[in-house]
Amino acid sequence: MKYRGIYLIVLILSPLFIFINRTDAQKKTTILTVVIDAGHGGKDPGTIGQHTQEKRITLAIALKLGEMIHDGYKDVRVLYTRNKDEFIELFQRAEIANRNKADLFISIHCNANPSHVFHGAETYIMGLHRTHANLEIAKKENASILMEPDYTINYNGFDPNSDESYITFTLFQNAFLDQSMGFAAMVQDELNDRVGLNDRGVRQAGFLVLYKTTMPSVLIETGFLSNMEEEKFLISEKGQEYIASAIFRAFKKFKEKTEGYPAVAKHETFPSKRKDTVIKNDSPVPAKQQPAKGIVVFRVQFILSAKEIRLTAGKFPGVPDIRMYRHQGYFKYTSGNETNLDEALKLLDTIKSKGYKDAFVVAFHGNERITIAEAKALLER
Repeated sequence: MKYRGIYLIVLILSPLFIFINRTDAQKKTTILTVVIDAGHGGKDPGTIGQHTQEKRITLAIALKLGEMIHDGYKDVRVLYTRNKDEFIELFQRAEIANRNKADLFISIHCNANPSHVFHGAETYIMGLHRTHANLEIAKKENASILMEPDYTINYNGFDPNSDESYITFTLFQNAFLDQSMGFAAMVQDELNDRVGLNDRGVRQAGFLVLYKTTMPSVLIETGFLSNMEEEKFLISEKGQEYIASAIFRAFKKFKEKTEGYPAVAKHETFPSKRKDTVIKNDSPVPAKQQPAKGIVVFRVQFILSAKEIRLTAGKFPGVPDIRMYRHQGYFKYTSGNETNLDEALKLLDTIKSKGYKDAFVVAFHGNERITIAEAKALLER
C-alpha cells in the first residue's frame, strides 16, 4: 500500500518535473564539458571475469576516451569521476557532472550473464525498464550502493534489490531523454559498424548513476566479461583502443548534431578490427578503374546491410560509382574512388544531400580498408 501511494504521487508530479526541466534541456546547444565515468572502482570490483575485473577495463577505456576528446577538441573540458582505482559513491558521480555543468555524461561498464554465449554491446538511458533483463542489469549496477555507509539516506530508502523501488524510481526519466537516446544510438552504431561488436541495442532502465544528472547521459555496457572471447578482447590494449575510438566518433557526431555544424577534430583515428575486407565492383554506372595494389583511395560509405543488395537492382538512384565490400560480417556500399581526401569530402556532401545522412568517408590501401589517419600517413611518405 505504501508503494502504491508513492506511485500515484509520482505519477501525478512526474510530467510537471519533466516539463520544467525540458526548458533547461533546450538550452543545451554546445558541448564544452564532458564527464566520463569509469564504472565501479576501489573496493567495488564490479563484474568479475576469469582474468580481470570490470573496474580495470572501465578505467582503461575511460582514460583512453578522455585523451582522444582532449587531443581532438581543445575547447572541450574533459573530467573524470575517477582517474585511478578508487571507490566513488554513485550519487557523487552525478554530482560531479552537475556541479561542473557538464554537457554530456558517459558512464562506462562491462556486462555479464550466467550464460557464456551472450556477447555484444548495449547502451542504456534513464527510463522505465521494459524487460526483466533490463531490470536485472540495473540491479547489478545499482548494487554498488550497498557498499556505501549511508545509502539509505543518500538514496531516500531506495533498495537496489527491490522491484517495488524501481516502480517510482524509473518514472523520473531524465529531461534530456531524446538527446540521450540520440547519443546512445550513435554509440551503438559505432561499436557495431567499426568495432564489430554485436549490437544489443539502446535500452532503458533505472540506473542510479544516471538518475539525477542534468544533461544528456548514457551508460555503455561495452561487452560481456562472462564471454571468454569478449573478455579477451576487452582486456587487450587494442580492444580498449577500438572501443574508446568508437565512443569518440559517436561523441564527434553528437557534438556536430548538437551544435549544428561540423565538429572538426584535430586527431581522428579508428583502427579496423578485422582484416576480412572483400571488395566487389558491380556498378550499374561506369566506375573508375580499381586501384592498383598499394594505392590509397577514399570512398564514401553510405549504407550497410546484413544481406547483399545487387548493385544492378537500381536500389541507389543518383548515387555514382557504387562499390560493395564485405567487412566485419556486413555488406557495405560505397560511392566514388578518389585519390584526394578533399574530393572525397565534396562527394560526401553530395551523397548526404541524396538522403544518406549517416554517410562517411572510408579509406583503402589497395583492396584493404584502413583508417583515415593511416591513409594520410601513407600519402605523406
